[in-house]
Amino acid sequence: MSNHKIAIVGATGLVGRKVLEILQEYNIPLDNVHLFASSKSSGLELDIADKKYTVKELTAETFLDHYDYAIFSAGGDISKQYAPIAAEHGCIVIDNSSAFRMDPNVPLVVPEVNPEEIWNNTGIIANPNCSTIQAVIPLKVLDNKYRIKRIVYSTYQAVSGAGNKGVLDLENGLKGLPPQKFPYPIVNNCIPHIDVFLDNGYTKEEEKMINETRKILKRPDLRITATTVRVPVINSHSESINVEFENNFDLDELKELLSNSKGIVVQDNVKENIYPLATQVTGHDESYVGRIRRDFSVESGINFWCVGDNIRKGAASNAVQILKLLIESNN
Repeated sequence: MSNHKIAIVGATGLVGRKVLEILQEYNIPLDNVHLFASSKSSGLELDIADKKYTVKELTAETFLDHYDYAIFSAGGDISKQYAPIAAEHGCIVIDNSSAFRMDPNVPLVVPEVNPEEIWNNTGIIANPNCSTIQAVIPLKVLDNKYRIKRIVYSTYQAVSGAGNKGVLDLENGLKGLPPQKFPYPIVNNCIPHIDVFLDNGYTKEEEKMINETRKILKRPDLRITATTVRVPVINSHSESINVEFENNFDLDELKELLSNSKGIVVQDNVKENIYPLATQVTGHDESYVGRIRRDFSVESGINFWCVGDNIRKGAASNAVQILKLLIESNN
């Protein structure tokens, strides 16, 4: 794999650090990787693969030096300000924020689901929301075969989805300290409030899941509703997904279909208490699926439980997988 010049923006955050780890796992050379963050992190040294890398301050001049690719994990405001500048200078940006996801000119990509969209970029490729990524991997397989009519999402999302401050709220809350990130203590609570509330009563996180699923599946009119909840779990999001189909299905065939699909691990043996758990899924890139059962309240529907590592596949790994496909196509 040839030595492309790569910028990692937001290198000191939870996702940025995980990106650096996963670049090594995917055998992407690190000797031409450059780390950027805010001025307060400038000069910080990170140890990667037995070598020290100095974090530089991100400025408007950063991309005057030509970069082939950049992975942004520094939040929507930074992405809106700097990603277009990088793209103007010939850099392909893979953006982890919500800034460009619903832009019709920006592809929203999960490599197992719609890799062909990568090539439709005009300089920016968007990484979907973490809770959307793990869900659409099995949903795409099911939609292709049975044609989805309606989806109901209920999520149980880990505190790491809120970054370092979210993790600290849980750790400090266990010591009896007040929350800094969440509106209420996360210890002993499930908080049905992720991101800001909108005028329609939904949260921005819920709207993200609805709109991003439609875009990725290319089903703009698909009926979807969502309730997203923050729970006192360090890492890996869990989701209860209810799906109604237009076509009938055989349950054993449906399970077999999911088992044989890329990026999915089926753990479904309730007699042995086998189903996906956050602690077991953390550290993996697949979408884990279990508790697959018929929904007897509709003519053709199922419920299933879906768990994914929100920092890996939900952000860092998905971005690195996109990067790998871009690099391979340009070699």
